[in-house]
Amino acid sequence: MHPRTLFPGLVPGRLKRLALFGAALATVTASLPAAAATGPGDRSHRPSDRGLSAVIRYTEYGIPHIVAKDYANLGFGTGWAQAADQICTLADGFVTVDGERSRWFGPDAVTDGAMSSVTKNLSSDLFFRGAKDAGTVEALLAQPAPAGPSDQVEELTRGYAAGYNAWLRQNRITDPACAGAGWVRPITALDVARRSWALAVIGGQGRAVDGITGAQPPSPANAATGPAPAGSTRRGPASDPGPDPGRTAAAARELFSAANATMGSNAVAFRGAATADGRGLLLGNPHYPWQGGRRFWQSQQTIPGELNVSGASLVGSPVVNIGFNDKVAWSHTVATGVPMTLHQLTLDPADPTAYLVDGRREEMTRRPVTVAVGGGASVTRTQWWTRYGPVIGGLGSALPLPWTATTAYALGDPNAANLRMSDTELGFAKARSARDVEASLRRTQGLPWVNTIAADAAGHTLFTQAQVLPRVTDELAGRCSTALGRATYPTSGLAVLDGSRGDCAVGTDRDAVQSGIFGPAHMPVLRDAPYVENSNDSAWLANADRPLTGYERVFGTIGTARSPRTRGAIEDVSAMAERGRLTVRDLQRQQFANRVPIGDLAASDTARACSSVLAGDPEPCRVIAAWDRTMNTDSRGALLFDRFWRKFTAQIPPAEQWKVPFSAADPVGTPRVLATDSPAFAKALKDAVAELRAAKIALDAPLGPHQFVVRGGERIPVGGGTEGLGVWNKTESVWNAAGGGYTEVVHGTSHVQAVGWDGSRCPVARTLLTYSQSENTLSAHYSDQTRLFSDERWVTSRFCEKDITRSPALKVVTVKD
Repeated sequence: MHPRTLFPGLVPGRLKRLALFGAALATVTASLPAAAATGPGDRSHRPSDRGLSAVIRYTEYGIPHIVAKDYANLGFGTGWAQAADQICTLADGFVTVDGERSRWFGPDAVTDGAMSSVTKNLSSDLFFRGAKDAGTVEALLAQPAPAGPSDQVEELTRGYAAGYNAWLRQNRITDPACAGAGWVRPITALDVARRSWALAVIGGQGRAVDGITGAQPPSPANAATGPAPAGSTRRGPASDPGPDPGRTAAAARELFSAANATMGSNAVAFRGAATADGRGLLLGNPHYPWQGGRRFWQSQQTIPGELNVSGASLVGSPVVNIGFNDKVAWSHTVATGVPMTLHQLTLDPADPTAYLVDGRREEMTRRPVTVAVGGGASVTRTQWWTRYGPVIGGLGSALPLPWTATTAYALGDPNAANLRMSDTELGFAKARSARDVEASLRRTQGLPWVNTIAADAAGHTLFTQAQVLPRVTDELAGRCSTALGRATYPTSGLAVLDGSRGDCAVGTDRDAVQSGIFGPAHMPVLRDAPYVENSNDSAWLANADRPLTGYERVFGTIGTARSPRTRGAIEDVSAMAERGRLTVRDLQRQQFANRVPIGDLAASDTARACSSVLAGDPEPCRVIAAWDRTMNTDSRGALLFDRFWRKFTAQIPPAEQWKVPFSAADPVGTPRVLATDSPAFAKALKDAVAELRAAKIALDAPLGPHQFVVRGGERIPVGGGTEGLGVWNKTESVWNAAGGGYTEVVHGTSHVQAVGWDGSRCPVARTLLTYSQSENTLSAHYSDQTRLFSDERWVTSRFCEKDITRSPALKVVTVKD
């Protein structure tokens, strides 16, 4: 069949380019069925999911290259291929967003945390079932683009669900995690959209699920102040001070600290002036969980003449979230912006479920939610909603917000009205330049909790914190913060606004797609710097020579101490940019340098002070002095220093760890000079030595035999180090002394991409998915890339048709309904 028949939208120039792909693609596309009579943009009639199909070419390490004639069929191939690799993880997530975890797994079991920070299944179900009952996602889907999803994303989503379901019908599940399980079921496009919504709110409502589902008005017996916390003294309404501002501010600072996050990232883009050929370079290094529903999955998505993108998707996503094409590459880092606000409510003295705004009484909305519980009676709880959002009882156990007779707190989360992330990412996939990436962000404004770093083939770079944040300006916070907010906002960026005043509601920018958020003009942005880099600190030092200032506190801090990882990253990439003549190989070297910035700052001080602490025991001192200051698998002394540093920093506040304090005039070089005279130093060093000896681990043992993962009964050594050590190649592991050391990676380096261009139509790209494509222990792609990661080897991306067809592992599969 002629390509014009298969792809009627192709213009002659595009047909010529398609022809140049060679006979292989013609053979592949010839197997695709004719297009549906109704195009994806026609809302008057939705075609049946029957008849959808795609061609999937698998190359090394099980990476699928999905070819389809339109977005619905591309979604079909994506859903099919993801289900083949990740059916149990996907199905588990769909149980979550359907609010049925208690039915299948029990109300008291703990989730994997992929969809929220909830502690137990019952709370998770109450939250997601509540959103389902309220039709939250349906209302967002009904909005016209750009506020709602585009026709292309709707078609991708519809096709994804159909592909997932077709795989379920046509294949037997072999993954022991869910083979034969009743909770693995067909899904709908609405389920896919609900999963996207869950990811959007993970930094807002998703962070407060326990507080939302547990918030209840005070009973008449304790209406004066609500339930008294354990060990507290009952007080009357007039004397009730509410939460302690100092303690709450400290808890909020910890809550929003990047050092305590389970997700992070590094990314750097270099301008053409710093590269060997004048073209841009990008290194993306996301730090995400190694297990569960926030894993990445690799693919290439192609609609000839329309779309051609390679990269990684969060499982459950029908689009590529981090990736590259023949002209541009992008990555994300978790941003410091606080995507929520608290509104302190003044309650009606006669009714704690009503509140006052400008002196007028407004009743809260009751939302009863019923959850099925397997083997037991259903559970019904009431959630309480206000004009600002849900009433919450706290943000975790460390930050209680008690609902009393006089006061309650409502959570504002603008991402609860944001289903635009897929459109933003699809815009990136189709971009032809860094400017196009920025244009997609301006047009759709859909990224809830990440920064964007991009480079293009023309040599341009971009950093922007184009994040969906509540429009809380410093002026609004200064005018409307309650006593609690005056403590929390400067230290953490969490605003607590006076909910009794209408003029204290969050504002809206004229260029904002959605009410209540900042528009693009307010976003920190840096274009065409020699390098732009972020390692989860604020936007201030995206380039140390061109610091960004002038943004509101809710975006992050300015002129404050940077994390060890940021300091080390700036040292590395600024030196690279100054050296110049950079290539993709330099990016690869940076990824696996495994340099320990804290080791460079503190190891010599530690070795010098060691003998006075461990008199008569010279071995630990010798080991630390000889350590090469890296976390390579063959590094000797790395494990001892790592264990010492964890213990030291756990005992002493950051400001007391160093003799030379932080200076905004030297943010990369300070603080420095280790406080070896602190009692915490001696205790940490003694405890680390005793710990390793008790575990029968030699103090100078190589890191690899004691930092590893077990796959198929095989120990696979893992390099890299922790957030606290400042290692670019981040590895956060579980310590199990009896098991031999660090025996599993919890989160850290995940999907890595080093991308450049050489003037041809094929990008020069190296990738690595550290935990491999599949969580199925029986899959051939359960640990193959994990072994590559251990050996510091890469996958050469097969982007162009000639490279795909030459793969020695090539396997072509036509999938259809």
